[in-house]
Amino acid sequence: MSIVGKKINLEVLRNTEIGLFLDTENKEHDGILLPKRYVPKGVDVGDFIDVFIYRDSEDRIIATRLEPYIHIGEFAYLNVNKVESYGAFLDWGLPKDLFVPVSQQRSLMVNDGYYLVYAYIDEQTDRIAATAKVHRHLQNEAESLEVGEEVDLLICDETDLGVRVIVNNKFWGLLFHNEIFQNLSEGQKTKGYVKSIRESDQKIDITLKKEGMEEVKDARSQIIEALHDAGGFLPLHDKSAPEAIYEELEMSKKVFKKAIGNLYKDKMIAIKKDGIHLLE
Repeated sequence: MSIVGKKINLEVLRNTEIGLFLDTENKEHDGILLPKRYVPKGVDVGDFIDVFIYRDSEDRIIATRLEPYIHIGEFAYLNVNKVESYGAFLDWGLPKDLFVPVSQQRSLMVNDGYYLVYAYIDEQTDRIAATAKVHRHLQNEAESLEVGEEVDLLICDETDLGVRVIVNNKFWGLLFHNEIFQNLSEGQKTKGYVKSIRESDQKIDITLKKEGMEEVKDARSQIIEALHDAGGFLPLHDKSAPEAIYEELEMSKKVFKKAIGNLYKDKMIAIKKDGIHLLE
């Protein structure tokens, strides 16, 4: 089985002038080179080291301590460094660029363009490549997800309804416009929560904030902290515009109203015409 594209822990076989040779228990070669410029201080024969394996510009299997921007089976937005007639070369954080064949481009890529791609191993060449035809590797329908579950998100493109996201590196999801209370950009990675899974088509709706009382608890703490930082007063109340609340606290008006109502009942704040006051 090929180790290209994997991050693995390998034992040092030899320490040479050009770098360390690492043991892969493959009798076909005498160790994989970790070039000297990537060798951390103090590492020697018999030690184990975490490395990423790929093929260099001369098609040799080689190790690096650099962390690529994308791994096999993952999605990411990457910049194009160079375009040729047969494909494009993307910056993925390693000395050798990541190749996207023309056949794997949705439209012809351009220099310095920014594209969503999926990384895979080309079985014929044993090289790491990428495709912009990401839909083939994503599911529209939820599987093994639960409402309220925390998930990993990759922010994608904007639609009329909201912003599409990739959920847990596996599913398409949708973040509706009225669920967005912060600046988002394509390629950004963040955390979110499954808001609902539609019964009709099993598609996933996402929110960036915890639902229910957990969300209110977080908002309570945030408001109290903001009040302390502002000397005990914020010019916000239940009649304030949603935009003003978001600008000050980055939360929705709905959550803000629940949180200050909760704080008021606990006699932690006073709600007056000019705003909310922290009570000692």
